[in-house]
Amino acid sequence: MAEALAVAARQLHDASTSQGTLHTAVRLAVRLLPGAEHAAVSVVERGDGHRTVAWSDDLVRAAQRTPSPYWTALWHSPVVRLQDDETGAGPGATGAMPGPGLRSALALRLRADRGRLTVLTAYARVPRAFDDTAARVGRLFTEHVSLALASATEREQLAEALRSRDVIGQAIGILMERLGIDAADAFATLVSVSQRENVKLRDLAQRLVGEPRGTT
Repeated sequence: MAEALAVAARQLHDASTSQGTLHTAVRLAVRLLPGAEHAAVSVVERGDGHRTVAWSDDLVRAAQRTPSPYWTALWHSPVVRLQDDETGAGPGATGAMPGPGLRSALALRLRADRGRLTVLTAYARVPRAFDDTAARVGRLFTEHVSLALASATEREQLAEALRSRDVIGQAIGILMERLGIDAADAFATLVSVSQRENVKLRDLAQRLVGEPRGTT
């Protein structure tokens, strides 16, 4: 398993974009997680908003159209299991399975930022498919996915920064003046805020440049 996870980590880091990383994660989840037959990644907003951003097949994509009540437990727990349509089969899990023919789910938190949660969910068509070993492997796997996703996101932001260097350069200058920091720290601040608020670096810089003088 350690060797399989190492190979998976290399494949995840080979993806050139964050979207490519997520599609690779879904494919690998089906191969690596004991009991998994399907997988998907969803972005869940606090409240009712959600969207599926990667999926292994049409069955699980259809299942993801309905918000899964047990996703909310992932704000507080890194892993939630739901099995055989039971309520409360895993820590904090509530509600029935989201789609016909699905009998088990293993939901794993990839990322949690303020009001947004990124979730990798593996599904099976048999009851009680995911045991403690599957949960442990899932947590190890999602650590690799999270690192690869952060790396891909940073690469995309750097590429975007090059394409938008003029406005970003202005924003860096503004931050240097306002905060009394050097260019490297100013750029790091922009990247950090961009990731935290899930706003494109260029859009964040444009917003900063457009602010009236004296705004803090």
